Amino acid sequence: MFDKLMQWKAMLLELIWPEDMEAMPGWKRLLIRAMQIGYALVRDMLDGQLTLRAMSLVYTTLLSLVPLLALTFSVLKGFGVHNQLEPVLLNALAPLGDKGVEIAARIVGFVENIKVGVLGALGLGLLVYTVISLLHKIEKSFNYTWHITRSRPLGQRFSEYLSVVLVGPLLIFSALGMTATMMSSSIVQAMVSVPLLGTLVDSIGKLIPYVLVIAAFTFVYVFMPNTKVRLGPALTGGLVAGVAWEAMGWAFGSFVVSSSSYTAVYSGFAILIMFMIWLFVSWLILLLGASIAFYCQHPEHLGLPRDRIRLSPATLERLSLLIMCFIGRRYYRHESGWRLEDLSQWLGVPSNVAEAVLDKLHDASLVLRTSEASPPYVPGRDMDTLQVRQVLEAVRTVHDATGPTSWKLAAEPAVDHLLRDMDKAMDVAIGDKTLKDMILDAGAEKAATQGGRRESVRRVEFSEHA
Repeated sequence: MFDKLMQWKAMLLELIWPEDMEAMPGWKRLLIRAMQIGYALVRDMLDGQLTLRAMSLVYTTLLSLVPLLALTFSVLKGFGVHNQLEPVLLNALAPLGDKGVEIAARIVGFVENIKVGVLGALGLGLLVYTVISLLHKIEKSFNYTWHITRSRPLGQRFSEYLSVVLVGPLLIFSALGMTATMMSSSIVQAMVSVPLLGTLVDSIGKLIPYVLVIAAFTFVYVFMPNTKVRLGPALTGGLVAGVAWEAMGWAFGSFVVSSSSYTAVYSGFAILIMFMIWLFVSWLILLLGASIAFYCQHPEHLGLPRDRIRLSPATLERLSLLIMCFIGRRYYRHESGWRLEDLSQWLGVPSNVAEAVLDKLHDASLVLRTSEASPPYVPGRDMDTLQVRQVLEAVRTVHDATGPTSWKLAAEPAVDHLLRDMDKAMDVAIGDKTLKDMILDAGAEKAATQGGRRESVRRVEFSEHA
């Protein structure tokens, strides 16, 4: 049975990863790409991290929802539109049916009991900190989906998070108000009276909730990850996640209607359980949409399971020299520094692979990050004196154990003699060549300027270990 399953898996992989994909018609390439993304989503779901992070966000949401809404409520109250908070909650909790109405009423009651104006400086600070912590936890989940290890700096979190929390609700309610005004205008009402146009207007009215949800999801996918997300992939993820969220809302509503036995078993806790399940489903859909956006922007990750990429020593050394050469060349020409996104595309490797090598070079002080958020990289040492052998030595030994926990390897004269001969041979081959010499080398300069990016750098091969 196991052998049969492996044969089916091999057939599936051969089907969705054809060798001549670029020669296929556009519609067929699009279909195969959709199948590849579906395969990657199933693989990520089976890995368990997405569901684990969705459950973590459920717990965080339960703790931070009331402070977040209280801060939003105080802003909306200043503009006289705070009464619109409950209808939005009712719409979000509509799949819970009558239980959603009760939960929305309880949440609004909690929010109204929080008087931001009388909390004092300490209370207001704790309120803001709770909101920032919630958004930071959400960002970390999206960063994981996008294979990003660094979160926003603390100052950037406060400025960007608070701007969204304070301005976002106003924009949302403005959009809702404009939509309601347009739908109730005399022109639209006149169009409704015409049979054909009336059907069209009714269809548009039914599509508006989907459009608003898709727009909200797209904004989250662009804003939350600590990287540059292109609008096209974010819109694709938002479209799939928005439609899935609306469809799951209908399915979950049907489940709640037919789950009267849960109320009999769990009594008053049934409302909380249903609320938590719906939160879990919502966060899971949101994270899956983020994964779709990521794979659309970075299709090179589709066939590579997360944390399964292993660089051979030869590939690591080659990538390190390429990165130092590219960073040094731009610095030598007084051009803007390389950013991770652009550098990984130029190298032809996934961004997390390029970031891992950059981290090694940064730990060895060979490159510097000029800022904390999406930093451009520049050389960390004088290019006239930084020798190529120092780059190779740095990536070989940067993570070796030091101090009292260092390993004491067994001594073997034959092995030591062979390694010394290898080091001497490398010294003879490299000589005293510096980073600047490598940058100005005619062969490297010619390879970097002819034939475009892909011809200048041969594709790096990875070794995967199950």
